[in-house]
Amino acid sequence: MSRHAPIDGAGLGLRRALTGPLQDHPEATAAIDFFEIAPENWIGVGGRLGATLRGFTERHRFACHGLSLSLGGPAPLDQTLLARIRRFMDQHGIAAYSEHLAYCSDEGHLYDLLPIPFTDEAVRHTAARIRTAQDILGRRIAVENASYYAAPGARLSEIDFVNAVLAEADCDLLLDVNNIYVNATNHGYDAEAFLAALPGERIAWIHVAGHRVEPDALLIDTHGMPVCDPVWRLLAQAYARFGPRPTLVERDFNFPPLEHLVAEVETVRALQRAAVPDAAPSGLAHG
Repeated sequence: MSRHAPIDGAGLGLRRALTGPLQDHPEATAAIDFFEIAPENWIGVGGRLGATLRGFTERHRFACHGLSLSLGGPAPLDQTLLARIRRFMDQHGIAAYSEHLAYCSDEGHLYDLLPIPFTDEAVRHTAARIRTAQDILGRRIAVENASYYAAPGARLSEIDFVNAVLAEADCDLLLDVNNIYVNATNHGYDAEAFLAALPGERIAWIHVAGHRVEPDALLIDTHGMPVCDPVWRLLAQAYARFGPRPTLVERDFNFPPLEHLVAEVETVRALQRAAVPDAAPSGLAHG
């Protein structure tokens, strides 16, 4: 595989708990087109775990999905972290990087992804930080539409805020289909209309994941459950509208047997093939 290879097809989030099962079952690994990792969880890791990661990145395509850059936060942008992420990605031959359209720090790490106020001021603030991040990383980046449970101080709709940030920053979109479904259900908007209003030309890749349903019908984006049927249907609608972009299954805990995760990856691949019969899914090439 060439260095800085584009991601393509159907992928799986690589968590440390999955490295052993994937090494033990190479036939399962062969069914996965690409992996994604959070660089913060691997930067500076050496020894056996570091060698394990190197073994994966030398043989497979990878993307990075950041957790702690706090793109919309009030604290200064962590340029030291960005420089470390760039070195890590260069060392492992990874081109694609994404972060959440959220914030997670203010005079210290808050250990949660909090919603950026949907305002014009926040658009300008966040977009400027994204442009700086792209300059330091030497790559276009993709920002993910985040799940949220309150919208304090909102003066824009979610879709108008997301689209304004993408345009002002001139960056890409990591489309999280599960987050659209969760937010649409919790906040009472039409998921299909939200999807239709997104700029398809900016969609770099896609996430699907599971969520928890609370007794009061509130949906919580947990990444700890299987992908549900309505999210699969929304993914199929995304492919019908935008084409079969590279798509990753996220699972962060409560891991099922590996074959169950591979089956979800295969569901992604089947939906991609159904969207464009006799054609290969489109890829991503940045950097």
